[in-house]
Amino acid sequence: MSLTKTYPKAGKTCKVKFDVPADLAQDAKIVRVLGDFNNWNTKSDSSKMKKNDDGSFTKEIALEQGKEFQFRYLIDGERWENDRNADKYVPAPNSPDDNSVVIVGFAR
Repeated sequence: MSLTKTYPKAGKTCKVKFDVPADLAQDAKIVRVLGDFNNWNTKSDSSKMKKNDDGSFTKEIALEQGKEFQFRYLIDGERWENDRNADKYVPAPNSPDDNSVVIVGFAR
């Protein structure tokens, strides 16, 4: 897994690319990235990640700079996974599990 952050020269957002590798997706049909940035909406098409030819899934989302966002991946509507390369982890408010966190700093 990886989080790739791209800061534009102007603006107040950062493009964050979320990546779920094929070995974690395990032939999944649908992977969603859910978090604070989309109200954890499991039904929204905007949370669906793109399946790549190699079986991995990716999604790029513009997030506001200077904030932290909790998130997790939902695989085939059944299995929750954290990002192995998250910036940090925090206890989930409604679960005994942790949530991944992406920290979006400010462009330099």
